[in-house]
Amino acid sequence: MTVLKRHVLRLFISLKYITANVVDRNDGRIVATASTVEHSIKNSLECGRSCNAKAAGVVGEVLAMRLKVEGLEQGLGRGIHVDINKEIEKKGFKNRTKIWAIVNALKNNGVKLILDENEDDPLRRSY
Repeated sequence: MTVLKRHVLRLFISLKYITANVVDRNDGRIVATASTVEHSIKNSLECGRSCNAKAAGVVGEVLAMRLKVEGLEQGLGRGIHVDINKEIEKKGFKNRTKIWAIVNALKNNGVKLILDENEDDPLRRSY
């Protein structure tokens, strides 16, 4: 059985770090990841004690480049799913600018995203 939402964006946001993963739900493996924990990203940022929306945008850009290297920027033609409302609900309302910064960075770098705002809505927006 194949999952309709094969590739899904998962975000992990703490006070100090931001991590974005694209997960293949068929086998549960992470196909691409980017994080402010990585030395190459961390050294280029001026986060201090906490990461901001600018750092989130950099994480999104790096993730987009890694998806392009893997040939998955289109999500195997189906797109990469992300549920914005669920991510904001889980991460807290104050982190919404970071979440949108990652999503916009991915979208601006050519990654096909499908925003799952409402599971029952047949007219889902894709970018």
